[in-house]
Amino acid sequence: MFNALRARLQQKYRTIGFPDGSAPALPDRLRGRPQVNVGLCPRECRRCADACPVGAIRLADGWRIDLGKCLFCPDCSEACPSGSLRFTQEYRLATRTRDDLLDNGLAYKLAAALEEKSLKLFKRSLRLRQVSAGGCNACEADVNVLNTVGWDLARFGIQFVASPRHADGLLVTGPVPENMRLALLKTYEATPDPKIVIVVGACAISGGPFAGHGEAHDGAGQFIPIDLYIPGCPPHPLTILDGLLRLLDRIDERATNRA
Repeated sequence: MFNALRARLQQKYRTIGFPDGSAPALPDRLRGRPQVNVGLCPRECRRCADACPVGAIRLADGWRIDLGKCLFCPDCSEACPSGSLRFTQEYRLATRTRDDLLDNGLAYKLAAALEEKSLKLFKRSLRLRQVSAGGCNACEADVNVLNTVGWDLARFGIQFVASPRHADGLLVTGPVPENMRLALLKTYEATPDPKIVIVVGACAISGGPFAGHGEAHDGAGQFIPIDLYIPGCPPHPLTILDGLLRLLDRIDERATNRA
């Protein structure tokens, strides 16, 4: 027992200060929101769009990337001959609508808080049932990281529960293959109203690399209404946490900008 107490005193406080303090150091190889320098980008060049394995880049009406489809792989930036396309370390990516994930490199509309009535219900206490609808376990793993001592999601009043009947909403990962379609719908129906739905990762938003497959349904939005989209493949735990806190109006922009 004394050894455990001594180790606790030596380790001190390990939980990150986000969002009121500084954000944790992000790894150098993190690929966050992509950025394009339109001035350097030749109009006739389509190499980035052709290299994208999921067709997330559109050039017909000006450069635009669908972050709901994007796998955040380096194929497009590596194919760019001018070096005008690169991935930044901007981790703030969550949005409230699917259309807001269409990024033209200019203003990007981050997630707004829930409506006033829902915010009164969920701001201080939010219970979520996680549904892994055919995911590869990458998004699931990064969601689970939030429950560790370094992140301590429960300090914000957000916890995961075992039963949808005890939940205020669902957090869905995976492309929703046919074998999970009914399970997702039943879990949604078993969650009492009012409820919210959060989708995490490219698969849950658009089908990810499985989009168009005969056994996949290209995300949860085909069946249930979505309140928060958190893109990535997988999204960094900080991206997930930032999205959840924005939904609950728990983000101080001044603090996150300092971070």
